[in-house]
Amino acid sequence: MIEQLIVSFVAAAGFAVIFNAPKNTLFPCGLVGMAGWFIYTLLTSFGIEAVVSTLAGAFVVAVISQVFAKWFRTPIIIFNVAGIIPLVPGGLAYDTMRQFVENNYDAAIPLAARVIMLSGAIALGLVSSEVINQMIRNAKWKHYQSRYDRKGLTRS
Repeated sequence: MIEQLIVSFVAAAGFAVIFNAPKNTLFPCGLVGMAGWFIYTLLTSFGIEAVVSTLAGAFVVAVISQVFAKWFRTPIIIFNVAGIIPLVPGGLAYDTMRQFVENNYDAAIPLAARVIMLSGAIALGLVSSEVINQMIRNAKWKHYQSRYDRKGLTRS
């Protein structure tokens, strides 16, 4: 487990370097990727399906990315892109394409379906985190407005 966490940290931080992330965000990018992979590995070790584990890992990546984006005052995409890299099913996508090229469609179709499900889980995890974040921000804003209105102050 420790080896996997170290490798996922290096992979995420390495992709942050490739994507020209600011130097002060390289370490946090690695932490985001490591956290997402940790959740994925932990859930799969408990026997939870890989698609659900990927969804949970992507959600954690997105939540931590939002926190780091505010903390470091950088766009959230820097942390999201680098942090999601360990969860991307690249090896499975390669195997899928290899089966298609070899005209082995009976093996390729289930692999392709799995790649699509994993990729969809990543997208859903990132989007759901953003939706929840927006709902919280809107609730805070409405609470602030109601307090403002109760004090009898006027808005301009």
